[in-house]
Amino acid sequence: ASTPYSESAFKSAQATGAPILVEIHANWCSTCKAQTPIIDALAVQPKFKNLKIFRVDFDSQKSDVQKFGAKMQSTLIVYKGNSEVGRSVGDTKRDSIAALLDKGL
Repeated sequence: ASTPYSESAFKSAQATGAPILVEIHANWCSTCKAQTPIIDALAVQPKFKNLKIFRVDFDSQKSDVQKFGAKMQSTLIVYKGNSEVGRSVGDTKRDSIAALLDKGL
């Protein structure tokens, strides 16, 4: 499950070298709603047990959205420690979201 994004929590997760997923999310976004169950199902797989998921609210956390260079909601950004290793926008396919998450491992 995702936790609300905060810079301090994100930085401490980066410091552990854990795989991280940042979701740029909006509650009114149908694509985001479609992504959530896919991400939840993948996150419970053993290989993703260390995955940290942070949700950035597209509407209320505008400065954080800009920091990540995201232009729109439904953006998924994967980090391995301090490095961004992949991102996608508007993807609702389980296989390609799984492949994106794999990059953080």
